[in-house]
Amino acid sequence: MSVLLLVIYIVFAVAALLTLWRIVIGPSILDRAVASDVLLTEVMCVLGAEMALNHHTRTLPVLLIIAAVGVFGSISIARFVARKDNVDR
Repeated sequence: MSVLLLVIYIVFAVAALLTLWRIVIGPSILDRAVASDVLLTEVMCVLGAEMALNHHTRTLPVLLIIAAVGVFGSISIARFVARKDNVDR
C-alpha cells in the first residue's frame, strides 16, 4: 500500500466519522439525508482514488451502483418531505 493511499484513507475516514456524527445528531431528516449523500460521495471518492492509484477499473460497477442508490435515495426523501409539507398546510 502506498503512502498516498494511506493518507487518502485517513482523511476520508475522518470525514466519514464527522458525517456519521451528523447523521446521528442531525436535527431534521433533511440534515440526515444530506449527510448520507455526503457519506456515499466519500465512499465513491475513496473507491475512485483507489482505482486511479492502482490503475484498474474493477470497482467501476460498484461506483455506478452507489451513485444510483444515492440518487434514488435523495429523490425518495425529497418526495417524502414534499408530501409531508403538503399535508401540514
